[in-house]
Amino acid sequence: MQLLMLTQLFQPEPNYLKGLTFARDLVKRGHGVEVITGFPNYPGGKIYDGYKQRWRWREMLDGVTVIRVSHFMDHSRSALRRIGSYVSLAVSTCVPGIFLIKKPDVVHVYLGPATLALPALILKLFFGVPYVLDVQDLWPESVLGSGMLRFRYLGKIIQFWCDLSYCYASRIVVLSSGYKAAIMRRGVPEEKIQVIYNWCDVSQETMSAEHSLSDTFGLSGFFTVMYAGNLGEIQALESVVRAAKILLEEIPQVRFLFVGDGIDSEKLKDIVAEENIDNVRFIPRQPVECIGSILDKADVLLIHLRDDPLCRIGIPQKTQAYLAAGKPIIMAVQGDAADLLKRAGAGVTCKPEKPESIADAVRQIYHMSCLERQEMASNGRRFYVNNLSYSVGSRMLEKILIDVANG
Repeated sequence: MQLLMLTQLFQPEPNYLKGLTFARDLVKRGHGVEVITGFPNYPGGKIYDGYKQRWRWREMLDGVTVIRVSHFMDHSRSALRRIGSYVSLAVSTCVPGIFLIKKPDVVHVYLGPATLALPALILKLFFGVPYVLDVQDLWPESVLGSGMLRFRYLGKIIQFWCDLSYCYASRIVVLSSGYKAAIMRRGVPEEKIQVIYNWCDVSQETMSAEHSLSDTFGLSGFFTVMYAGNLGEIQALESVVRAAKILLEEIPQVRFLFVGDGIDSEKLKDIVAEENIDNVRFIPRQPVECIGSILDKADVLLIHLRDDPLCRIGIPQKTQAYLAAGKPIIMAVQGDAADLLKRAGAGVTCKPEKPESIADAVRQIYHMSCLERQEMASNGRRFYVNNLSYSVGSRMLEKILIDVANG
């Protein structure tokens, strides 16, 4: 097939899901692949060194033709500026983007921003090219729930646009059964929607580099509960800090480690300092190449999101990385993510934003035998390899694209 990929982010930006690795492997399997995207600027909003914004830029990356089009760049918390960035890329992808490519047999649209369906819809209506939507964020729910978009009437417009793009899509790929159910409630037939779980960074699937984390941060000899990722509002990690305080005197061998940064970082550190919660440690965001070895230092890995409807139907991306790491997991997320962990037999679940429930989960795993914890870890790793890994997911997506290309 001749495939066109539309995406907001592409290498050298961090897009390990449906980015260069996937495109390169399709080329190796004999497919023609072209990508239309913007100039690399995520997350800082400034163009990477070696690039200069022009009306178009063509380059080859590992055999993949990448066409970059000029657009307005913004990653701030301003709703209007962010939407302006999304719309500008969609428009530039239409003109001149789609006039710079070979006519594709099928288009893969990575959503991301729902605006990127615009060029795919034009190719469908005017040139008869079918497209597959890969839905990673439900719009308008995600922008309304995040507080980024405060004008509800704009939500209605976005809702209409999404329904239109779903209607004309040949297939829709979603990351969870909850997403599938949500899209079906909009009137999309069930047979049109396919669940393909996201995978983690391929490099993390086998990563085992040496790292002196335990020695550097005084974790040797302690039972380490680790959270690695963004420390933001949606993660609601104050509840985890409160759980640590509950266990401070009861189980002094337990240490909570937060690896990463975010807008709540200073708030969490202030709580720890003011209340003298000295079983909590923070370390800054670490290089991607170190993540596998950092996760390996944990005794149990923790996932926590605030309790809201959108979180219940999604699966936090770190779930895949944690399962691949082969460690017991505490899942403080209700809904699809908790169900997935139970299927894997890889940990325990608890209620989000409930410190006592989180503390109970830590107690439960702490008092298990080493053999029981190792069984959980092995279950998680095996479930990841058999159901969520790159080799499984990428083949499923390739088959869908070929089927659509062949009508």
